[in-house]
Amino acid sequence: MKIFITACCAFICVHSISQTLPVAKNYQRAFDKSTRTTSGKPGANYWQNTATYNIDVSFSPQTRIISGAEEINYINNSPDTLRRIWFKLYPNFYKRGVGRDQDIDAADETDGVRIEKISINGQQHSSDEFNIRGTNASVPVPALLPGKQIKFNISFSYVLNKTSHVRTGMVDDSSAFIAYFFPRIAVYDDIDGWNKIPYTGTPEFYNDFCSFNVNITVPKNYIVCATGNLLNASEVYAPQIVQRIADAEKNDGITKVIDTTEMLNGNITAQNTTNTWKFKADSVTDFVFATSNHYAWYASSLVVDSSTQRRTRVDAVFNPEHEDYFNVINYARKTIALMSYNFPAWPYPYAHETVFDGLDQMEYPMMVNDNPLDEKADEIELTDHEIFHTMFPFYMGINETKYGWMDEGWATIGEWLLSPMIDSTIDPDDYGMEATDSGADNDFDIPITTLSTQQNDASYFLNSYPKPAMGYLYVKDLLGDELFTKALHYYIQQWHGRHPIPLDFFSCINTGSGKNLNWFWKKWFYETGFPDLAITNVKQSSKQITITISMKGTKPVPVHLTVYYKDGSQQSWHQTIAVWENSNTTTLSFTTDKSIQQVVLGNVHDADANGNNNVWQMK
Repeated sequence: MKIFITACCAFICVHSISQTLPVAKNYQRAFDKSTRTTSGKPGANYWQNTATYNIDVSFSPQTRIISGAEEINYINNSPDTLRRIWFKLYPNFYKRGVGRDQDIDAADETDGVRIEKISINGQQHSSDEFNIRGTNASVPVPALLPGKQIKFNISFSYVLNKTSHVRTGMVDDSSAFIAYFFPRIAVYDDIDGWNKIPYTGTPEFYNDFCSFNVNITVPKNYIVCATGNLLNASEVYAPQIVQRIADAEKNDGITKVIDTTEMLNGNITAQNTTNTWKFKADSVTDFVFATSNHYAWYASSLVVDSSTQRRTRVDAVFNPEHEDYFNVINYARKTIALMSYNFPAWPYPYAHETVFDGLDQMEYPMMVNDNPLDEKADEIELTDHEIFHTMFPFYMGINETKYGWMDEGWATIGEWLLSPMIDSTIDPDDYGMEATDSGADNDFDIPITTLSTQQNDASYFLNSYPKPAMGYLYVKDLLGDELFTKALHYYIQQWHGRHPIPLDFFSCINTGSGKNLNWFWKKWFYETGFPDLAITNVKQSSKQITITISMKGTKPVPVHLTVYYKDGSQQSWHQTIAVWENSNTTTLSFTTDKSIQQVVLGNVHDADANGNNNVWQMK
C-alpha cells in the first residue's frame, strides 16, 4: 500500500555469517530447531501450514450484503498438536467498538461478521463456540496432530462499508472492491505460533499460501474481476467478450474488451437474473474480487518468461469518467515488463494482473485497488508501486503485521527505479525523501527493524517506505547490478512461497553475494542514528584539487559529488557506501585547468539530515 504523506526482546549472537547481527529469542529457537539456518536458507525442518478454501459467495450492490459459505480443509504441517484454531475476521475492522487506528464514518459501523453456522469434521457446532475478539476469533477443536488435517464448514455474512473505503468497500453505488471477505485461518508459524496481531487499519497482513476455489454470484450486467483464473468465461460473458479476452491473452497490443459505451448498452454478461463466476487460484496468500456494471475494460498481454514464452495478461478496469485511467493499461504493462526483465528481473509469477479503479492504493494477489489521479507522474508511480507488491509480500509470504519494511521498502525502490524507465520525461521520484531528511534524528526516528506494531504514524512511514528502500538501493549500488541481482534472486529462490523473517533476508543477500554486509545492515536497519555527509575541506594547489568528505552522522550514504566550473561545465564523481565501512572520511583528488565555482554533494536518493554542509562555494 502506498501512503501519501513495546515488547522487549532478549538478544544473543549467532556464530555464522550473521554473527554481528542481533538475534531475538524466538528467532534463535527457529535456528535451534533447524526450521531456519544462519545462511538464510530454510532449514531441514522448515514447515508451514496450508489450506484449501472452497467458497460460495453472493454480493448484492443494492443491499451491500455479502453472504457466503466456505469449506476449509486445513493441514497441520507443524510438529505441534493444535487444540484451538485461530481465525482472522478482517471485516470486523468496521465492527462497533473495535479498536482501530484510522477513522471511519459512523454510518459504516456494523455488527461485524455474523457466523451463522459452523461445523468441524462434519459435526455441527454452536456458533457461540466461535470466540470473536475484534478481528481475531478462535474455536476449540479435537486435537489436530502433526501431519493431520481438519475440515471446517462455515456460513457467514456482513454488510460492506459504503463511504469509509479502507482498502475495501463500495466505490460507487454500483461498483465495489471486496477484500478480506471470508473467515480465514490465521498463520501458525515457527517464530510466534499463532499470529494474533489484530488488524487495526495501518499495519497490514500475514496469511498462509493456500488454494482457492471461489464461486461469486452477482446480478446480471455486473462483471467480476478477481484473484485467480476465471474458469467459466463462456457461461458468464457474451461470446464477443470471451473472444476479446482470448485475443488479449495472446497479443501485445491493447484490446478493448469492454469499451466506454458498450457496458451501458447491456448484453455484456449472460442475461440471467444472477450470474456465478468461478475462479481458481493456487498457492496464493489471499483472494479478492471487484465488480461493476459500468466500467470499461482494457487488456493486453506480454511474454514474461523468455525461456518458456509464458504470457501474463494485464487489465485496467475503470470508470470511463476518470480520464487518467485510459493510460493505466500502458503503465501497468510496462511495469510488468520491467519487473520481468530489468528489476528484479524475475519472470512475473501470475497469469494476470488487474488494476481496478477504486478509492484506495492497495495491493492484493493479481489485483490492485488504485484511485484515479490527476498527474501523470502520480499515476505511473502509484501503478508501479502497487504492482511491484506482487513480489513482496505475495510471492515471498512476508509477515507485514511485524515487518512492514520487508515489502513496502521493496515497492518503494521499485517505484523509484521503474518510474523513469516507464516515462523518462517525469521528474525523478523522490517519494519519502523530504520526510526522511526532516524526520532524521527526531524521537520518532527509530530503527527500521522495530516491529510495525510498536511504531506511530511517523515512524511507521519512514521505517516501512523510504528508509528501507534507501538501504536496498545503497546495497545495490555497492554490489553493482549484476551481483545485487544474483543476491536478490538467491533470496527469492529460497523463500518464494514461504515466510521469510528479517535475518533470512540479510543472510540470503550476504550468502548470495558472497559478501558479509552485516556492518551496513546493523548501522542502517538495527541502530538509531542519522545520515549526514559533509564537504569538510576543499584544497586547491595549482591544478591539483583535493576534496574531503566526512560522515558526520552514523548512517552510511553513497557519495555523489558534482563540481561546477565557472565556464558552465560540470564534472561528477561517485563512491559507494563501501568507503564508510572502516572510516568516517574519504577524499577525492583530481587535476584541472578550470576554475571551480562550487562543489555540491548528494543526489535525489541520498538521505542527509543537514543539507547546509553539502555545498562548498569557492571564494
